[in-house]
Amino acid sequence: MNRPKSIPSLRFAKLGVVALVLTVLVIAHQLGVFARFAEPKTLADSLVAMGVWGYIAFVVAYTLLQPFGVPGTIFIVAAPLIWPWHTAFALSMTGTMGASVVGFTFARFVAKDWVSARIPARLHKYDESLRRNAFPTVVVLRLLLWMPPMLHAFFGVSKVRFWTHFWGSLIGYLPPLFLVSYLGGDMFDLSGNIRPGAWPVLGGLVIASVVIAVLSRLYERRFLQRSATSPDAPAQVDSAQSANLPADSPGEGGTEPLRD
Repeated sequence: MNRPKSIPSLRFAKLGVVALVLTVLVIAHQLGVFARFAEPKTLADSLVAMGVWGYIAFVVAYTLLQPFGVPGTIFIVAAPLIWPWHTAFALSMTGTMGASVVGFTFARFVAKDWVSARIPARLHKYDESLRRNAFPTVVVLRLLLWMPPMLHAFFGVSKVRFWTHFWGSLIGYLPPLFLVSYLGGDMFDLSGNIRPGAWPVLGGLVIASVVIAVLSRLYERRFLQRSATSPDAPAQVDSAQSANLPADSPGEGGTEPLRD
């Protein structure tokens, strides 16, 4: 009896959330928040001036701003320039996971239709992998692509379960965030630029990323081949059968129709 009323209420709730997000973004812009987070040095100076409250400000700003366009690399590069690497790692992981959850939740529950229409085609090629083997696919995509807002959105509009996305993202983030936190102070200067002596380390990271990408691609192909030949794979109807037997009608002898 109350179902027709719940649909408009849900729609108004979603519009309210969207309006709130836009309002917060506009206020943040007017207050110069985006300018403060424009580069790691500016961010570092602002957080150091806040003392202990800088921890909270870092995580909250990262969580709320990154899903809507502020680059996450600014935060994870700035963190080891401010704090010891283990503190930087903990804060970077907390902020990155918070941003991922916000982006995922916004895409799934607030603006799914609007977001779905804007997902790049290059991400949709992973739809089948997510359907067949969601957890390792999430891990590999996070490991390779990190945290672009559109990837949060892609997972949100997909059929991946929340906790599969959460734990897969956590595992995928661990290696790159650890490396940036541990080596960030040696790799980047206060302006966020790469130090001259850090290029060999950066080259090693690029090579490692390529190797991981190749291995993940080989794994994906092997998994798809194994799935296609497994006994649980959908039955295939040859051309002769499909020409003489409609897919939605029973076969000879009253047998059930073939179904996907």
